[in-house]
Amino acid sequence: MRITADVLVGLVAALHAYFLVLEMFLWERAPGRKLSGFDAALARTTAPLAANQGLYNGFLAAGLVWGLIAGEPTGFQAQVFFLACVIVAGLYGAATANRRILIAQALPGALALGAVLLAR
Repeated sequence: MRITADVLVGLVAALHAYFLVLEMFLWERAPGRKLSGFDAALARTTAPLAANQGLYNGFLAAGLVWGLIAGEPTGFQAQVFFLACVIVAGLYGAATANRRILIAQALPGALALGAVLLAR
């Protein structure tokens, strides 16, 4: 179960690293505009906000990677904390921005957290 938990945590970290790239560097290009549904002008206007979101997603990814490489008990604690942050951010995003965030962010975080807790 430990391997499954580590793989899921790694996938959530990779997902948030992807969000970082998308929001910080690709927001005004086709992938970012497809995700947001914004035209070029609105994408340009909102790019600083998206970059800020991307930075926060990078912090989540970094925390999850830290949780994977840190020894016990720090690694477990970091994984639980950062996965809980991912879930809360996903729930908030789903409630305030787009319900798809529930599936794209909160669900993977919840699955990984469940696996981490079961592996303990």
